[in-house]
Amino acid sequence: MSRIRILPEAVANKIAAGEVVERPASVVKELLENALDAGANSVRIETEVGGKRMIRVIDDGHGMAHDDALLAFERHATSKLRTAEDLLSIATLGFRGEALPSIAAVSRLLLETRDANEAEGTRVEFAGGKLVNVKPAGLPAGTTISVADLFYCMPARRKFLKSDTTELGHIASLVTHYALANPGKQFTLTTPTQEIVNCAPAEKLADRVYQLFGKQALDELVEIAPVSAAFRAAITEPEMEAGEESATLTVAGFTSRPEIQRLNRNGIYVFVNRRLVRDRLILHAIHEAYRNILPPNVFPATLLFLEMPYDEVDVNVHPAKIEVRFRRSQFVHDFTRDAIRQALMNTRPIASFAAAATMAPNPVAPPGSFARGFAEANANSGVSRRPDRDAEGAPRAIIPPMEELGVGSGVGSDYASGGGFDLTAAPQQPVPQRFPFEPGASFSPGAGMGTAAPAANWAENFSRGSTEAPATLPRPEQIADLKPLGQVNASFIVAVNGEGLWIVDQHVAHERVLFEQHLQARRAGKVEAQRLLMPMVIELSPRQLVIYEKIGEELAANGFEVEPMGPKSVAIQAVPGGIAASDAEQLLTEILDGLERENAAISIDTLQAKIAASTACHAAIKVNMPLDQTKMEWLLAALAKTDCPMSCPHGRPVVLRYSVKEIEKAFHRI
Repeated sequence: MSRIRILPEAVANKIAAGEVVERPASVVKELLENALDAGANSVRIETEVGGKRMIRVIDDGHGMAHDDALLAFERHATSKLRTAEDLLSIATLGFRGEALPSIAAVSRLLLETRDANEAEGTRVEFAGGKLVNVKPAGLPAGTTISVADLFYCMPARRKFLKSDTTELGHIASLVTHYALANPGKQFTLTTPTQEIVNCAPAEKLADRVYQLFGKQALDELVEIAPVSAAFRAAITEPEMEAGEESATLTVAGFTSRPEIQRLNRNGIYVFVNRRLVRDRLILHAIHEAYRNILPPNVFPATLLFLEMPYDEVDVNVHPAKIEVRFRRSQFVHDFTRDAIRQALMNTRPIASFAAAATMAPNPVAPPGSFARGFAEANANSGVSRRPDRDAEGAPRAIIPPMEELGVGSGVGSDYASGGGFDLTAAPQQPVPQRFPFEPGASFSPGAGMGTAAPAANWAENFSRGSTEAPATLPRPEQIADLKPLGQVNASFIVAVNGEGLWIVDQHVAHERVLFEQHLQARRAGKVEAQRLLMPMVIELSPRQLVIYEKIGEELAANGFEVEPMGPKSVAIQAVPGGIAASDAEQLLTEILDGLERENAAISIDTLQAKIAASTACHAAIKVNMPLDQTKMEWLLAALAKTDCPMSCPHGRPVVLRYSVKEIEKAFHRI
């Protein structure tokens, strides 16, 4: 008797459904993507019992004729692909033709649809994958799909669903994602007792962020103005044939100010051509953009939108279409990193006392904030106590952790295959600005977005009508006119200007100044070294020796003169200028041990930054060191000239400002 046999169609359909339909949110995702692909300008999602009892998606898209409505339930029937070549340039959110048959196989499904050019609509009913009824009906143009009793025919699968509030949280998360990616469309999410999301069409992405998360979220964000670059302008690749047009990558979005820090990556959302994706490459680029700005174990909150030609990205790599591959991944990584970094450098945000109160070592986002709003349902309940409204009564979305959506891995231990440290050459000579950014380039993550760049000061878009105007955010140029008054505990400089009272950590301020000076000298090949009177012989571990052999040339370019002395020892004969002889051993071992903890390939740029950060830390002014007026004035003037005066190379804050308005409020004058 043959051991191999073809599975019955009903079994095969349920297996296929298991790949597509994991939980109620999976149903919402497929139906929502179909609605957007159908050109809908308004999408309404209604749920009951967390989507287990009923999910209804209503759209005003182009609808379907009678024959198409029936054909849509055949497996791999789709209007979005014609040939195999179409897979190389997918312009729609869905394309496999598996959603409707998979959902119908594990639920009771009712499809009501009418093409705008047809006189009457069609009502199709399925139960457990079997066609129950088809009949004409008077319907408005568009499509309504009702999915009832999900997994009713698969009790074992139904038992694995979470609580009603957790499942509702996942649905709210998805609706929020697509509302962000399509600001020009209307999205509504309701239950029988509450309205969770209600977003009218918005002109700009900033408007949509305000609708979903409130004004405080905007105050915590730095805008990444749309910037574009052509692939061909930056790199030349063999696969680009003669006459092939250069592809353009556009990056835009928002990212959090350095003082807004999270303990996980739940606040990072990446969209590629309006598709929410998880991508380790982009997560690593975000991590690298904040290197030497944030502490190593905290993360920003980021809304990132990448727009590129469809043939530059492969979305056909995951059943749920949430993973992608880029044709030119290195360029996408570097351009994304530099776009975020450039936005941070242009804004150069500085923390106020109120914002600094929520920072490390255990940063917790304040209620109503962008970071908190993006992960408000991280608790086991899945939904906040009042999930439908924020503190001001505006509708608010419920966001579960990205780890629960399978997006948790990325930056860190498993970014690269293999667990060891590896040094990779920089693709180009490091320069302050690698890519030809084009601020103001058109960016359209959704209909209605327009082609103009968002306003330079987007926070002002929502200050009108507020009961209380926010205090002016600190600006780095305000440091230049600071007048130092003295020191606190010989460690912190107290200074004033017309904007308020400032406190500067003298050690990390000097560390930031020396860090940028060292990097500039290294890239110019002019790092000064000082020889020790007596060579210092130290013993290295086997792992440290391996790393030393890999980065020996870079150490020499950074002012170190180190020579092997036996099988396990090296002799330090010279160190970078400003380093005391007593710190030589500690500095070298710190650099080697820091690289030993790297679990991913490291670029030349990153290696230079790590060496510069360690060197600057050891050479900087220490705490408990009295400074006279001249030295304090010099330090503040030098700090004002740096690119990133808000934090030291290790991510600690450098300057805190207590504004005049905050002082007046503290004394009850306003």
